Amino acid sequence: MDYVFAPAPLPSVPVAGQAARFPVRRIFCVGRNYAEHAREMGHDPDREPPFFFTKPADALLTDNGDLRYPPQTADLHFEAELVVAIGHGGRDIAPADAQDHVWGYAAGNDFTRRDLQAQAKKAGRPWDMAKGFDQSAGCGVIHPVSGTGPRDSGAIRLTVDGIIRQDGDLAQMIWSVPEVIGHLSSLVALAPGDLIYTGTPAGVGAVERGQVVRVEIDGLTPLETRIV
Repeated sequence: MDYVFAPAPLPSVPVAGQAARFPVRRIFCVGRNYAEHAREMGHDPDREPPFFFTKPADALLTDNGDLRYPPQTADLHFEAELVVAIGHGGRDIAPADAQDHVWGYAAGNDFTRRDLQAQAKKAGRPWDMAKGFDQSAGCGVIHPVSGTGPRDSGAIRLTVDGIIRQDGDLAQMIWSVPEVIGHLSSLVALAPGDLIYTGTPAGVGAVERGQVVRVEIDGLTPLETRIV
């Protein structure tokens, strides 16, 4: 097939123990999936079903790369998250079968222009420019599920320059990974290469140029990002 110009390279994520990389198709993110984070953002987690937003696949920031402080914001926030990599697609996936569709897991960071998000919320507008900017989807090394098993518990924490800012457990998720996959697959047909960011614990906050943000999840390779 001919193109009028060369297509952009396919976004991808490194894989633990392999030279081959995981090709990324789409990035979905779950909002307010930890009760304490929902409350710190002013919402009642007991009344809300899961909802989703997206980031462009080329917003990925991998290989512990530096994050250029994005324009049009004075309030860049970190959000530590478990990332689920989908290996088998499908629609209306039952939670009991969801684990069969998972290829692997990684530590992630859902960087957010919080001031732009607040403005969008107030105006009833989409969050795209608050969530989907360049390099906004930090993603660490994907560990194949055969080496990790289901991720239904385990510590998730984030440090800034070595100081703990977020400290939670995956068991605190309102909607488990299988339930998230079930809900999302009722809305869209999931496909191999999709990534799902599963929400963040309480403690989100601002990060400045020169600081180093590190996400650690039990059993996974840490993700480290320097803000420049």
